[in-house]
Amino acid sequence: MRPRLKSPVVSARILPSAMTVAAICLGLSAVKMALDGRPTEAMAFLAIAAILDGLDGRVARALNATSKMGEEIDSLADAVNFGVAPAFIVYATLLSTSQIGWIVVLLYAVCIVLRLARFNAMLSVDQPAYEKKYFTGMPAPAGAIGAIGPLAAKMQFGEGWWTSEPAVAIWMIGVSLLVVSTLPMRKIHTFSVPPNMVAPLLALLAIGVAASILYGYIVILVIIVAYFLHIPFALRTKRFLAAHPEVWDDKPRQQRAARRAIRRTHRTQRAQPRRSSLRLGLRRPPKG
Repeated sequence: MRPRLKSPVVSARILPSAMTVAAICLGLSAVKMALDGRPTEAMAFLAIAAILDGLDGRVARALNATSKMGEEIDSLADAVNFGVAPAFIVYATLLSTSQIGWIVVLLYAVCIVLRLARFNAMLSVDQPAYEKKYFTGMPAPAGAIGAIGPLAAKMQFGEGWWTSEPAVAIWMIGVSLLVVSTLPMRKIHTFSVPPNMVAPLLALLAIGVAASILYGYIVILVIIVAYFLHIPFALRTKRFLAAHPEVWDDKPRQQRAARRAIRRTHRTQRAQPRRSSLRLGLRRPPKG
């Protein structure tokens, strides 16, 4: 009697790589949608690709399925989904008749690749613990969302100065420079949420999901504005942490309390000389 052959079993460890490959297919399909004159479907495909790209690494760590090959595929997927795809989408929908449009989108795509290369190179560099809370420069997914901002504005509000060739070109150049800049950008998952704020934030998330379905273009523009507004906050907090290593091991609430206490001390020290001069009746010498 011949032994029964067992059918091969596909391990769940292949799931992260399958998600990455699916993200690449969706990113390239987004380009096709844009070339076919279907910008809504293009942005939807790009959004799903971004979600898959954000989940594949976490799934790999959860399944203990991380590998060097998976990391390389993920990096290539980032270059396609957040560099090549948004560049083609913006060119096909907004800059196809522009004389400098192709140069602008090439600049954006190259900056995304350079940003990914820098990120991979910095993984092996020893850094203080607080540095892990920040990206150096705008991350590739945020750059992709920023790049399609003018297209979202066009789909929501129609034609306007925001869809003109100079405005789109300047916007794309600005996003490209932010991508390769050294400005700190806070990683979203490093924000601490107090226990009493979990329920309100979940309710806000539900509202955001519903809004993204009904008012997708508005949600994209709100995300872009919120991300740009957070940059000064990230710059200030990173400067504080770099100048005060004694708080590196403290919890976020303790770090905020220390920052407020130091600001109050600085304000008091600046105010004391002025008060002393007033008590003594001293005045500043006249200029000239």
